Amino acid sequence: MSAENAAALYGHISADAELTQSLFRQALQDPSGAISRIVAIGEEQGLPVTAELVRAHLASLDDGATSRWLLKARGGL
Repeated sequence: MSAENAAALYGHISADAELTQSLFRQALQDPSGAISRIVAIGEEQGLPVTAELVRAHLASLDDGATSRWLLKARGGL
């Protein structure tokens, strides 16, 4: 597992608007469940990541939309 996998997975999720919105809605209601789902998507895509890698990657982004997403879902992320 690596930071490169987290970056590639972020790219995959970002490219799918429907998936992105679904994860956003889930994060608002169940933030830790959204992280678990992201980890599961990584496994499905052959990009294994841990919850910690996902959090670290999201925190490292300089992206306004992601920052707003994190602020809204901060409770469990």
